[in-house]
Amino acid sequence: MHGLINRAIERFTRDTYGPETWPEVARRAELGTDEFESMMTYPEGTTVRVLDALCATLGKPRADILEDIGTYLVSHPALETLRRLLRFGGVDFEEFLQSLDDLPERARLAVPDLGLPELDLHEHGAGAFSIACRGQVRGFGHVVVGLLRAMADDYGALVLIEHKGARGPDEIVEIRLLEAGFSDGRAFDLGGAVL
Repeated sequence: MHGLINRAIERFTRDTYGPETWPEVARRAELGTDEFESMMTYPEGTTVRVLDALCATLGKPRADILEDIGTYLVSHPALETLRRLLRFGGVDFEEFLQSLDDLPERARLAVPDLGLPELDLHEHGAGAFSIACRGQVRGFGHVVVGLLRAMADDYGALVLIEHKGARGPDEIVEIRLLEAGFSDGRAFDLGGAVL
């Protein structure tokens, strides 16, 4: 697993639960270090061990933690660059959804060996969509739920988003877009200035 993914879990833990929580997670996961290197590659089992240790340390279900990580990736001020990258996907939430199929390939342009899960969007009409997520770590669909909820808020869209479980190798996330312009959303400027 790419170090950027493990580093994101580490940063989420430190930023959300305090710097004193991460060393306990690292100890439980038997990492042998207190931090991940962003550009290194780690054995696949490392991420699973870290998530298991995080769940045990916090006493929270994995699905809840993964969804919180998805929200964190979009909404934390230190990760404004990722939010901006995602906002380039479209001028409204529906266009953003349509761009998700290309997200793993766009990410590989920046980091060639970054293995993001594949996202396959299906449109069902009348504002109904589903996304099939297929990745190396089970549960990534919950990260997608958190990310989508944060992006819907960012765009000012009113949506219902639900993780529907696994179907074969895919995790299914259902989205119902109720109102695209429900609120003003957060300001976004293509030139880089955030108002």
